[in-house]
Amino acid sequence: MTDKTVEKKPYPLTDEEYMEKALDLAKKAAICGEIPVGAIVVNKDGEIIGEGYNLREELQSPTAHAEILAIENAAKALHSRRLTDCTLYVTLEPCPMCAGAVMNAYLKRLVYGAFDEKNGACASVAALFDEKFTHIPLVRSRVLKDRCGEILSEFFKDKR
Repeated sequence: MTDKTVEKKPYPLTDEEYMEKALDLAKKAAICGEIPVGAIVVNKDGEIIGEGYNLREELQSPTAHAEILAIENAAKALHSRRLTDCTLYVTLEPCPMCAGAVMNAYLKRLVYGAFDEKNGACASVAALFDEKFTHIPLVRSRVLKDRCGEILSEFFKDKR
């Protein structure tokens, strides 16, 4: 008799594979009528320890961005406000508030997909990580940028 167990891919995954997981969360946001942005926080072992998607409308909260919710969930999981060995994956370039949260959480890396030409604080409108703040993460952009951008474009096309 042979063992027919499904072989799971060991952590860590690639940046693209983690971004796929963030995209799944963005799809949940879209289903809820929220701007489709998803985010996950991954620890040094490659495990997802926090996730979030936009809930500003549902919670009627201007701070209920995907990144903020994912960071808060990760901090709770680690029982620490410092996420020093963690990476945040987010489908859209963070706004100034979320970029500030990345710095204040001491995240090691930030990986994002699409640029935000209206509110992006990493490269598009401002480049906060080029300033002399206490902590600056390593940044990788454009990961699955076309797919991350498409979900946003479709959402706003349907809204019009």
